[in-house]
Amino acid sequence: MKNFLLYNAPPSPCSQRVRFVLNAKRLPFEEKKLDLLAGDQLKPEYLALNPNGVVPTLVHEGAVVTDSSVIIEYLDEVAPDPERFTPSEPAARAHMRALMRFIDEMPAAAVRVPTFNLAFLPRFAAMSGAEFRAFAESKPLRKEFMLAMGQKGFPQKEMDAALARLRRSYERMDAEIAKSGGPWLLGAQLTLADIALMPALVRMADLGRKNDWKDLPRVERWYEAIRVHPAFKPTYYAGSLLSERFPHLAAHRPSAAA
Repeated sequence: MKNFLLYNAPPSPCSQRVRFVLNAKRLPFEEKKLDLLAGDQLKPEYLALNPNGVVPTLVHEGAVVTDSSVIIEYLDEVAPDPERFTPSEPAARAHMRALMRFIDEMPAAAVRVPTFNLAFLPRFAAMSGAEFRAFAESKPLRKEFMLAMGQKGFPQKEMDAALARLRRSYERMDAEIAKSGGPWLLGAQLTLADIALMPALVRMADLGRKNDWKDLPRVERWYEAIRVHPAFKPTYYAGSLLSERFPHLAAHRPSAAA
């Protein structure tokens, strides 16, 4: 397989899902790195590929594939070797996809609130009101989210709700691993569900919240196992963690993915 072109951002959790699969399958790919805070994803040439103005976008042999969950399924179909991440049995495949929907609805969405409050807020607070409004209005999919956050961040009630949703996600992980026998969500096979979930936990660890699942040893073992997968290190190259970009997060770095 060849001619994989990935438009992505190093610290983007959705981009990290796709990079992991590409690296795990040892697929050579050209990487176009976008700076989301600089608005690269809103430039006309990128919007022509992905009108949602988000990353990642994969271009392969003329096909343009968007949405990270869709992209990783696409990659597993077009390049099933050397490691396949989709179960062969239909019921197991359906269960994996149901978990992926849960992951996109719960942890992947909830992680945005602590990310914005803990990492991005100082940058937004330094903008003028007009600058921030223009920045928020430019986001096709995230405008309402940005405006709800504002320049003072989400209130503690919203932070608490997001952390509670993440906690329920860790507990769901624990239950799935217990039911399947582990070490992964569906048992012995690492699947796309595990890969879809990975960046949320890495992000929370990078924000200094790794202890949030410390009382769940199955989740802790899952986290350590995915970190030693051969695809993890090349996926999380320098610049992939927010603590590397934002000095005020540096104190959290020892608890993060590195």
